Amino acid sequence: MSARGTNFPHQWLANNQSGMISADVLSVAEFIQQLFADAKSLGISSTELEEDTGSIYQAILDAIVHHEGGAPE
Repeated sequence: MSARGTNFPHQWLANNQSGMISADVLSVAEFIQQLFADAKSLGISSTELEEDTGSIYQAILDAIVHHEGGAPE
């Protein structure tokens, strides 16, 4: 486990969450690709990300659903 593998997706999601408010399935796939590309540019592998955070797909879906103004509970 690495701190950067844990911290990067959380920070990335915080920085990009506003653009995800009304994301559809294709947009989620594009967000995932962008997150992995941004991580790779910093030397963080997809394996390192998912070892520390689990499913990036699930993390992005959670960010969309739990965003203020998201689906009611």
